[in-house]
Amino acid sequence: MAQRASQAERWTTSGLEERIGYQFSDTARLEGALTHASARSSGGTDYQRLEFLGDRVLGLVVADWLYQTYPQASEGEMSVRLNALVNAETLAMIAEEIGITEWIKAGRELRGVAGRKRVNMRADVMEALIAAIYLDGGFGPAQTFIRTFWRGHADKAASARRDAKTELQEWAHQAKALTPVYSVVSRTGPDHDPVFVVSVSIAGLADEQGSGRSKREAEQAAATAVLRREGVWTDEGLSVDA
Repeated sequence: MAQRASQAERWTTSGLEERIGYQFSDTARLEGALTHASARSSGGTDYQRLEFLGDRVLGLVVADWLYQTYPQASEGEMSVRLNALVNAETLAMIAEEIGITEWIKAGRELRGVAGRKRVNMRADVMEALIAAIYLDGGFGPAQTFIRTFWRGHADKAASARRDAKTELQEWAHQAKALTPVYSVVSRTGPDHDPVFVVSVSIAGLADEQGSGRSKREAEQAAATAVLRREGVWTDEGLSVDA
């Protein structure tokens, strides 16, 4: 976690520029990226429009990065890895690592927010910061910033995968032109603690079963069993075409 900014640093943006490795020619862009609408001055700007642009720049940089890094990965695998790198939780985590939260300007009613609102605010600011760098210096500096601070999260993207039912449906459609069919084999146990057993069928293949405390959990277990049996997923949790 980044060292907390001193009170003197928080009154200027120079300390943050040093942390992110980019010096703005127009610091008004940076200040706008750090300002929530609740703290916007009359005639000033906030990060709402910037986050829209930053989201697209981030997506392009990460998509290109994954395309170059995983030349054998399918579109589906790259999509899962991209989502792991651009979701709000990852952006908020990176904001915390950089220490950017010390510079966020928000109205008094939002300064102590927690939970999902806090995550979303930090993620929005990160996207706005990317847009501000892009507008100030162009695509190159924005790409450098993203690759620098997202690199440590690449392992998370490498191990990410979609849920088993979605994976099995796409695989069955591509390989067999068929759709998996799920059916409940049994439901046992008391109402407050049931156990479901579900079977999944794909024409031309042997059925598999899975169990769980909910119907969905059992379906996921059954789908996982097929994916592992057919070699689509390995024990390490990665698709074999990754």
